[in-house]
Amino acid sequence: MAEYKTIVVGTDGSETSLRAVDKAAAIAAEANAKLIVASAYVPTDSHSAGTDPDQLSGEGYRTEGNAPLYAMLRDAGARAKDAGAHDVEEKAVEGAPVDALISLAEQVGADLIVVGDVGLNSVVGRLVGSVPRAVRNRAKTEVLVVETKQ
Repeated sequence: MAEYKTIVVGTDGSETSLRAVDKAAAIAAEANAKLIVASAYVPTDSHSAGTDPDQLSGEGYRTEGNAPLYAMLRDAGARAKDAGAHDVEEKAVEGAPVDALISLAEQVGADLIVVGDVGLNSVVGRLVGSVPRAVRNRAKTEVLVVETKQ
């Protein structure tokens, strides 16, 4: 296995994306790597649209605006820890999913991006593109597309 130091996994809170979190957590545990559980979002009001992401720190950011997003990230982070990851960070990233994941991975110097395969073989995915395919095509680092069907 490659030596990973930082792994980014994308989740939208769906059961299939949480299976990708489980896989990323297992890899992070084995490699003793930092795992960043990330979710993309689009601000819903003008107050949050002007918020500097660097100011979203401490516990206060989890209770102001976009609260469901942060609850979902906390749950995914807890699931990652339950799956064996030791160093887990939860991160909300403004923007479309593909752009957000790639930007975050570049920002943190990730060695691996993990995404689930939902949409990869769907009709919509074939016609307009899927998140896993776009991440795989655009990322400048290794990408693992996890089989999420049971």
